[in-house]
Amino acid sequence: MEIRPGKQYPLGARYDGAGTNFSVFSEVADCVELCLFDDAGRETRHQLPEVTGHCWHGYVPNLIPGQRYGFRVHGPWEPAEGSVCNPDKLLLDPYAKAITGEVAWNEAVFAFKPGSDDRNEIDSSPFVPKSVVTNPFFDWTDDHSPRVPWNETVIYEVHVRGYSVIHPEIPAELRGTYSALAHPASLDYFKRLGVTSLELMPVHQFVHDGHLLEKGLRNYWGYNTIGFFAPHSEYAARETAGVQVAEFKQMVKTLHKAGIEVILDVVYNHTAEGNHDGPTLCFKGIDNGAYYRLSPEDRRYYVDYTGTGNSLNMRHPHVLQLIMDSLRYWILEMHVDGFRFDLASTLARELHDVDRLSAFFDIIQQDPVISQVKLIAEPWDVGEGGYQVGNFPPGWSEWNGKYRDCIRDFWRGQDQTLAEFAYRVTGSSDLYENTGRRPYASINFVTCHDGFTLSDLVSYNEKHNEANGEGGADGESHNRSWNCGVEGPSDDPEIVTLRDRQRRNLMVTLFLSQGVPMLTAGDEIGRTQHGNNNTYCQNSELSWLHWDKIDREFLRFMRSLVAFRREHPVFRRRHWFQGQAIYGRGLEDIAWFTPDGAEMEDNYWNEGYAKSISVFLNGSAVPSPDVFGQRIQDDSFYLIINAHYEPLEFRLPDKVWGRRWRMVMDTAEGWIEEKRELSAGDRIPAAGRSVVVLQALD
Repeated sequence: MEIRPGKQYPLGARYDGAGTNFSVFSEVADCVELCLFDDAGRETRHQLPEVTGHCWHGYVPNLIPGQRYGFRVHGPWEPAEGSVCNPDKLLLDPYAKAITGEVAWNEAVFAFKPGSDDRNEIDSSPFVPKSVVTNPFFDWTDDHSPRVPWNETVIYEVHVRGYSVIHPEIPAELRGTYSALAHPASLDYFKRLGVTSLELMPVHQFVHDGHLLEKGLRNYWGYNTIGFFAPHSEYAARETAGVQVAEFKQMVKTLHKAGIEVILDVVYNHTAEGNHDGPTLCFKGIDNGAYYRLSPEDRRYYVDYTGTGNSLNMRHPHVLQLIMDSLRYWILEMHVDGFRFDLASTLARELHDVDRLSAFFDIIQQDPVISQVKLIAEPWDVGEGGYQVGNFPPGWSEWNGKYRDCIRDFWRGQDQTLAEFAYRVTGSSDLYENTGRRPYASINFVTCHDGFTLSDLVSYNEKHNEANGEGGADGESHNRSWNCGVEGPSDDPEIVTLRDRQRRNLMVTLFLSQGVPMLTAGDEIGRTQHGNNNTYCQNSELSWLHWDKIDREFLRFMRSLVAFRREHPVFRRRHWFQGQAIYGRGLEDIAWFTPDGAEMEDNYWNEGYAKSISVFLNGSAVPSPDVFGQRIQDDSFYLIINAHYEPLEFRLPDKVWGRRWRMVMDTAEGWIEEKRELSAGDRIPAAGRSVVVLQALD
């Protein structure tokens, strides 16, 4: 077979219509072989003829999409120095646009002989996935990103498989796939719910851990990436190698046409190769010391800030290039609209400490493509000093873990939470304002994939993770949950009523807070995991959305709540509250009141047992998003919040704040259909643990 010198750039396999160019980086290699596999699995090896700037490259005429391939890297075997080149291990292309097959956990996939530093000479090719040459051509005609403004964004965190795998309105052959998310039944559901952006749990090609497979489990969540450019092949409706790329693109195009953004949960902090005892599938065998952070004491071992065995070496220019190339690829070629970065503090570690101005953030800030999409950080990792909520640079939004913790504590009746509660529901200015960011820097959430579902949050005090086979040692033990008096399912009407009200309290707080609300898929229909707060390994009915068990009453409530937020810009401001009259006249933009209708004094915030408060939101003081500075006119609202366990009577403030009010919603009842009007100074009973929303009439 003819193989020409080709080009060093772009890295990976690039089909140009006449053949395919291959290029792979390795600073330590002495020789790199391109390995091609036919449909019967027979392998032919061809040495890449050129190396330029440590990039080994070659061009193969007439090699077309669908071709399976891998690399074998010849180089030094010096484990103590961090170099573990082993040509007996077939390696994935770090830039592979598609990957086919799974890891078969045979001893061949490990570079070392068990318990020694000796090289394992068993050929791994029958036991590892293969890279696939893909067709880069796709008809993107008329595709446009919805580009939903941050303050109008409602994020729906969803698992590709779990959302639709038992969905009765989706054809069986499409369930659990990218195509299912773009099916008319899904589009109709998303639109009626009112979400603007799907945040897909990891769809980069990932590996199922050997220890899970031995127990009959799978890596369901997918935070175990091996291919940063490849859509996960198991989520494709067809098994043909490489078709997942076109299917993913069609999904994005269809969602865009419906006005829905696609945000990817990406895992650039570590890979599926694990620690020194893990398999050699890609990066280890290509250039271990370049791709990974190795221990300075003994370079056979890895620095681990993620709890998964390794951390990518963000200090190396080719690792930074890999991540930036991956991000640009997903934006430019796959048309996604943003990213949520898993354990993002790891990406910011230059030497040891988390550095807000690290090279990773500098490059993103300067990149004309990546800097223009939605960027969301999970602002922590498991290393020392890794909890960095509020410390990411301008241009970034963050999963606000302090919001989650505070709102959970407040509604379960924890003392001394009132002052922080006020910060959290107004956008967490204490975290973000001083860094030049806006309220939408805060991605507000009460639940996410990791932890209890909303229903379980109000039904369990303790985790129940027996199904994971780890003796209950896995998962968070401090959940800030409250079971409302009974652990697990209950038929007691009082318990059921209280749990329903608590769910409404949590969701009303979430959607009427300033910032960006994130809803976890299934919470709106009452999904339960039966107390399991760590279903990372449960590709089963425990994790899937059960469309035959929908809590339709709560779903109707949630649809109305999302629509209510969308209709009233006072709940999704672009600027911080000032706590004073703006534009030189009128009432304050926000004001806080005690239950007796008096404006809050400083000492009340510090009363440890205070759990009840009211807030006035001035609808005529919403700064405009346009350049002309015109105010957006909205109605004013008065929110009565009673987290005390007993009913309380609240008094409306005097008429300067509003003469007449209409009751819109009471979480003890739901949305108020009949007309209930009140006047300034009137007294309103609020049930224990409830929220009452009033809308100004004049």
